[in-house]
Amino acid sequence: MVTALLFGGFAVLVLINVPIAFALGMAIIVTILATDIVALQVVAQRMFTAVDSFPLMAVPFFMIAGSVMEKGGISKRLIRFANSLIGVLPGGLALVTILASMFFAAISGSSPATVAAIGGIMIPAMVKNGYDEEFATATQASAGYIGVIIPPSIPMVTYGVVTGASIGAMFMGGFIPGIFIGFMMALVAFFTSKKRNYRGRAEKPSIKEVATSFVDAIWAILMPVIILGGIYGGVFTPTEAANVAVVYGLFVGLFIYKEFRIRDLPKVLRASAINASLVLLIVSAASVFGLLLTRENIPDTAANFLISVTDNPFYFLMLINVLLLIVGTFMETNAAILILAPILYPAVMQMGIDPIHFGIIMVINLAIGMITPPLGVNLFVAASMRQMSLERLVHANWKYLFVSIFALIVITYFPQLTLWLPNLLMGR
Repeated sequence: MVTALLFGGFAVLVLINVPIAFALGMAIIVTILATDIVALQVVAQRMFTAVDSFPLMAVPFFMIAGSVMEKGGISKRLIRFANSLIGVLPGGLALVTILASMFFAAISGSSPATVAAIGGIMIPAMVKNGYDEEFATATQASAGYIGVIIPPSIPMVTYGVVTGASIGAMFMGGFIPGIFIGFMMALVAFFTSKKRNYRGRAEKPSIKEVATSFVDAIWAILMPVIILGGIYGGVFTPTEAANVAVVYGLFVGLFIYKEFRIRDLPKVLRASAINASLVLLIVSAASVFGLLLTRENIPDTAANFLISVTDNPFYFLMLINVLLLIVGTFMETNAAILILAPILYPAVMQMGIDPIHFGIIMVINLAIGMITPPLGVNLFVAASMRQMSLERLVHANWKYLFVSIFALIVITYFPQLTLWLPNLLMGR
């Protein structure tokens, strides 16, 4: 009865568009009142202790760092540098969009932020140069989801907090998969552009131009080097790294690029506080949700059920991918991780699958949901930037969705793409 009330109530509330955090909370309260499985005061205690977490402090600080760098002139410098490298190729502006999104992903940790920061410049530039508007917008929407795969990544922090997996290893494990997905998208953009005769820039870049644009962007490029280098060098933890990222972003924006203004800071802090509070509210509600599941022994039951379906890791991962791809189309990434990771994790461990590999698979699956309706947060952000209907954008996006799923399959069944760097640099 507890399981039916929890999941049934939650599903109904989500279907009628109740926000995830409130849907979780209402399903929990109804279940407790109907079954008396725990005392109501335990709910308040559990919600508080769930967010009283040092690793979770990284979430708001990475959000602040991304906003500061976005407003500090970072995106246009990354675009200029990417354009000097590959802008001359067929479909050069589309390729620049993808590469610049990958650079920005290593700063923001957020997909919608990447779409907004890069797309605000690149989508109009592509349309102005004769690119089809739907293709240009779809390219940015899809490239944006790399923001949660290339570290730092807020969903990876969430997964690490929920499962106890090393956040540093998760960050390192996302590099090669993120680059691989970006490369697959670049192939789509290149061949589509050749077919449609979308030309690159007319003149080839000179060595001086490349060097100048690199020097201009070096402060932006150094940020992930400093942050991730500090984590893997044992200088600071991921949470401390998020704080360093804020200080570094303010320094660069105020004193190097001089495009960030002190008067912008209250607005940045307010927006980051609102976004972080939404994530942490989901975390606190999901913690109580998980407590009730544990009281009913649901994670172990689910693990035994999945293993009874198949004890072959190949088919098990296929089953997990299908499940997560479906969930990702309906549920926000962090919420899905908070609810599903504790349920799936026992089965993953029994199957002998590396938890870092599984974590990256989970993040990629749910990231693909950002370009898949009906949720498709990246689609909504990109479409709103061009006042475009979602139907037009979805129709233009199918090639990127196809190669994303292909890349997911490759990453799933070739775990060394994920594990090579963590094993090399962290001695796992």
